[in-house]
Amino acid sequence: GFQSAEGAVFRPSSSYMRFLGGCRVRASCIMTLGIFLYSFYELSSVIIRIVLLGYIPLRHSPNTAMAWLLAIYFWPWMGFLLYAALGSTALPSERIRRHESLLQTLGEKKHAFPKIPDDDSNWLPEDLTRFGALGKKLGDMSITTGNSFTLIDEAEEFLKLLCADLENAGHSVHLLFYIFARDAMTQPLFDALERAAARGVTCRVLVDAVGSKPFLKNDAKYLSERGIRVEEALPSGLLRRTPTMARYDLRNHRKIAVIDGRIGYTGSHNAIEPSYGGKAKGRLWRDLTLRLEGPVVSQLQGVFLEDWYVETREMLFSEETFPKPERTGNSVIQTVPSGPSYPWQNYQRLVVAALHGAKQRVVITTPYLIPDDELLHAMETAVLSDVRLQLVIPEKSDQLLVGSAAKAYFDELLAMGVEIYLFQQDILHSKTMSIDYDLAFLGTSNFDIRSFALNFELNLVLYGTGETAAIRMIQEKYIAASRRLTAEEWAESPGAMRVVHGVTKLFSPLL
Repeated sequence: GFQSAEGAVFRPSSSYMRFLGGCRVRASCIMTLGIFLYSFYELSSVIIRIVLLGYIPLRHSPNTAMAWLLAIYFWPWMGFLLYAALGSTALPSERIRRHESLLQTLGEKKHAFPKIPDDDSNWLPEDLTRFGALGKKLGDMSITTGNSFTLIDEAEEFLKLLCADLENAGHSVHLLFYIFARDAMTQPLFDALERAAARGVTCRVLVDAVGSKPFLKNDAKYLSERGIRVEEALPSGLLRRTPTMARYDLRNHRKIAVIDGRIGYTGSHNAIEPSYGGKAKGRLWRDLTLRLEGPVVSQLQGVFLEDWYVETREMLFSEETFPKPERTGNSVIQTVPSGPSYPWQNYQRLVVAALHGAKQRVVITTPYLIPDDELLHAMETAVLSDVRLQLVIPEKSDQLLVGSAAKAYFDELLAMGVEIYLFQQDILHSKTMSIDYDLAFLGTSNFDIRSFALNFELNLVLYGTGETAAIRMIQEKYIAASRRLTAEEWAESPGAMRVVHGVTKLFSPLL
């Protein structure tokens, strides 16, 4: 009890004493539970570190393994969960089975559709002929001749030309985009699709489940109700496996449009207005796409129909989808698809081989630069061979971590002698490379580990002086709109920022 100022004595009731006793018991239980959970966390963290230390290096390259182990060392449970969701690049057996089934069916039904003309590139210089053979071995597609193309570097022009071709479509429209959105600039595309379907044209739209998530949620039904077939590629789930999807960040990054099997588009333009909804504070995405005619369009059609089959089990190969190719010009072009379904990193192999063969000048433009060791060594070898190597990237990236990781390589690249140009104001999203004056690349793949190893990409190889000059002309425009970063300027950058760049570089194989 206790005594008041007036001397009265108060004694706590029995119920109050029971309440205090209960509180002590609960506090004791909470403390015991806390000690148990803490002990469990510490013990399980040690077990996770030890088990994955023996598991991860057996299944990844040293750089990737070290990045994962570093994350797991600092955040054992978070790192373990992320690795469980994103660690494996292996595709589900059902997706592999569908791919093999497609190849078998095509082998049995060669008579069902016209064959793409055989490679007749033996008139090219020996080094380009060998390079074309490498591209064919990697992507199963030959060099094609007799093509014509138009370079498109403005989003408005890209959509205008695509809509015009849709208005003239006679039997089929096939669209595959990573990002497909309905906005003020793309509304005419939706209208053109609707009109094409209304006059009996078969329209198929395949979009990535993550890149086009808002469209699938809000606007896919709009098109479906108007007779346009809409399907999603790589249905996603952070911790959920599907028959054709293994991990959340394996994405279909391709951009393809094929009209009547005769007109094709591919490049870096997505079907969205160029500010991407104000994603980068109003800055515009600067892209580059080719409008194509000729035999190479059959290769674009083949890539689309393969992706469509894997997602839907619907075989579309026929004489209608593959009309007899017609020569429309003199351009020499080869399609090289890449992605986890191939045994090699197709595009990375081609880029590295091209750098090793360079003799005078190389220009690379890319929004995201996270090179692996092979690419860095190839760039260094080119510079040591007195090749002028110019790299053009955005000064401000729309992705904070990726942009920071890219800057971590600046010291090494500048020390090699690589010329770094920082594109001003807008987001340079064009992915190109020119080698000397007779070889060029254009497509959907960035020069980073993700594009090389994880994403499904599509790139074109252009052979010849005229084709390369067209790409180089656009690259010169990018260089003119950039400022050159010098080693002296970069050495004066704040030390704190360089520390941040270094830390993000440690995780670059995972970005």
